[in-house]
Amino acid sequence: MTIADEDAASLVVDLPVERESLVPDVRREVDAALRDLGEDHRYDVLLVVTELVSNVLDHTAGPGRLRVLRGDAPCEVSVEVDDTSSARPRHGRSRLGPHRGKGMVVVGNVSNDWGTRPGPESGKTVFAVIRCGDGATSAAPCEPSDGVHYGV
Repeated sequence: MTIADEDAASLVVDLPVERESLVPDVRREVDAALRDLGEDHRYDVLLVVTELVSNVLDHTAGPGRLRVLRGDAPCEVSVEVDDTSSARPRHGRSRLGPHRGKGMVVVGNVSNDWGTRPGPESGKTVFAVIRCGDGATSAAPCEPSDGVHYGV
């Protein structure tokens, strides 16, 4: 499973994810970089960022890296998180207890596609593709804050 061709995608955010990383700070940075997205679409992207970055912090011992990319389509955003663990995300279960483990369920419900692939050096990359208006949770068409309607 792959995401948008890297030649066709533009990098919007590239941040390290380290033990001292704070998820609200990461969200603020991504939110500022995606201000031109419609509010519902941006919310879905931020929700995926929260879950994937939290998984790095909760389930891996080493650092990670977050990338947010915009695809050729104006309404496609890809979120990628590298980490040092070879363990794949578990959909609906967590080693942290019975009240945890819903993060990948949320990612699966909000994104149009998600999966894993081998990391650039070791570990893995977990990715999710979020499009507006065509099957993601936000069913409304993409309406950037500048008022331009792109549709899908």
